[in-house]
Amino acid sequence: MKHAKIGTRAAVGIAALAAATVTPSRLPGQDTTMTSVSYSRSDSSERIDPDAIAALKKMGDYLRTLKTIGVHATVTTEDVMEDGQKVQRSSVMDLVAVRPNKLRVEIADQRQPRTLYYDGKMFTMWAPRVKFYATTDAPPTIVQLVDTLEDKYDIDVPFVDLFRWGTPESDLAAITDATDIGPAAVNGVTCEQFVFRQKGLDWQVWIQNGEFPLPLKLVLTTTTDEARPQHQSLYTWNLAPSFNDKAFVFTPPSDAKKITFAEVAAARAAEKKAGGYK
Repeated sequence: MKHAKIGTRAAVGIAALAAATVTPSRLPGQDTTMTSVSYSRSDSSERIDPDAIAALKKMGDYLRTLKTIGVHATVTTEDVMEDGQKVQRSSVMDLVAVRPNKLRVEIADQRQPRTLYYDGKMFTMWAPRVKFYATTDAPPTIVQLVDTLEDKYDIDVPFVDLFRWGTPESDLAAITDATDIGPAAVNGVTCEQFVFRQKGLDWQVWIQNGEFPLPLKLVLTTTTDEARPQHQSLYTWNLAPSFNDKAFVFTPPSDAKKITFAEVAAARAAEKKAGGYK
């Protein structure tokens, strides 16, 4: 893995902010438990299990009904070095969100801890280790926010799939394979495991059984890279989190330094051009 070399302390702070995401795609799926299973399907109709699609729709519809959520996630991501060796990174994330317009994400990462704040009017990204932050006016909903950050600043918001499932942006038409693998368990909770495929991506999701069809585990495999790097998230849900409105508003410490998202985007582009993440 080739690291970008950015010379000043200010640029290092920008890079820390720019690396705000550990979520590589808009859609879900992957896991090594599938290595002993093989499938043979001859045409597209056999590759799409209607029960798997129905389960995905049911989960998305249920998520749309949740106005307030708290989610704790343990996230593992693989980076690929120039020689093809994979390096694993881990982080812990905590989300509190109120639909349609409040969100806070705390990312506990030893290299680049950061917190994202959104109060329906402003979005702020805070890098506490280097004490840099960037703030911008924000659109009126969480879904519009994540779209704007991706399109304008090349910033991905963690947990984005939780807000897109069940909406037109989930794009079920892109799925070319869908299979119900069968019963499973995640952290002792019974669920059903489903695998999906679309262009450039294999993904899996474990959905809780019963009245609360919540995603408990999500695994992605990037198929456009011959190393097939994976990204895995394990979710623990709280459907009645405690908070107040101040949780979504960033108040900068006296020693914090403000930068712009234009600088963040430029630093992110420089990292990509250099060939890797810092």
